[in-house]
Amino acid sequence: MLWWLWLIIALVFVVVIMFIYYYNKFVLLGNRIDNSLSQIDVQLQKRADLVPNLVKTVQGYAKHERKIMQAVTDARKAFLGATDIKGKLKAGNEMQNALKSIFAIAENYPQLRANENFLQLQQELAAIEDKVAYARQFYNDSILSYNNGVKVFPGAMFASMYGMKEKEYLKIPTEAKAVPKVDFDEE
Repeated sequence: MLWWLWLIIALVFVVVIMFIYYYNKFVLLGNRIDNSLSQIDVQLQKRADLVPNLVKTVQGYAKHERKIMQAVTDARKAFLGATDIKGKLKAGNEMQNALKSIFAIAENYPQLRANENFLQLQQELAAIEDKVAYARQFYNDSILSYNNGVKVFPGAMFASMYGMKEKEYLKIPTEAKAVPKVDFDEE
């Protein structure tokens, strides 16, 4: 009869360990998601900090491209004014599109393309864009791990007990995928 008692104690112990394991798993995956979202925010802020220098450099060469310069400045203001990560991501995408327009302008100004400040800023922005892309990928990979834990048995059972639900992936808006239209009309 003593072996039944030990069996029950062992089963209770295994169940308690599973509850602890899955709770900790979901907490760790949630923290990884939060961290990766913060990394995206950091890289977007770095990009926003470089924009004024880039605009000043380009303005010296392309004075009549005021609309595009204003679009970049407005996108930066929108980013800095955003209070939540979704707003920052949206404004970051707008800023990315505006920056593409600036680089398209540079194609028409050989002296600008040869400018050392412009080249350095362009390289820094390219490096930041790579980091943003990596951070977005890491975020989505973290979401994948979390969602797998929430959907796959036995994690699904524990996720429902803890009230954990699937999370959404970061998606690039359709307008951010479009090639920017650059209009060289002089004002």
